[in-house]
Amino acid sequence: MIRNLARRTDAFTSNVFLVTGDRRVLVDVGNDFDVVGAAREHVDDIDAVVLTHTHYDHVENLPAVVEAFDADVWGYDTTQDGVDHALEDGDTVQMGDDEYTALHTPGHKNDHLCLFSAAASVLFAGDLVFANGSFGRTDLEEGDRDQLVESIDRVLDTVPEDLAAMHTGHGPSVEDRPYHDIELAWQAARF
Repeated sequence: MIRNLARRTDAFTSNVFLVTGDRRVLVDVGNDFDVVGAAREHVDDIDAVVLTHTHYDHVENLPAVVEAFDADVWGYDTTQDGVDHALEDGDTVQMGDDEYTALHTPGHKNDHLCLFSAAASVLFAGDLVFANGSFGRTDLEEGDRDQLVESIDRVLDTVPEDLAAMHTGHGPSVEDRPYHDIELAWQAARF
């Protein structure tokens, strides 16, 4: 099961997804809200944290999560504060009951990852793309519009057209034709 723990939060934060099953994982940890308390409403413990990238709104709660759950933290770049284990392009990580493949998708930030499970037909898109064809900012440090377009193109080549669900770093998840939203983001980002 996948739950967005930040869904009803008023603070400016990223989405925080709790993936339950054999391995309880948080995808991103957000900022400015009690993510530990929100997680404990559903589980007693967290096995790991997987970061889509290290912008503050996705990682500011990391010290509290690590202290509360003693969870390992996985991300693309172990030189970033709090990242214990590297997830390189093509590596797999178990989240819940499924294996997810890490896709290095720079353009919004150099350490950006998307996570895709073919078995679950689920994509965690981070801040690469959003619902309704929106895409991640490229005007921040490490942002690069051409790289972002290439990363979106790679995701389109990786996920199936009948992808069941896309969970994004901000805004609503997409469970009705998410591939179409990725296509729209690719088209919009090119101009």
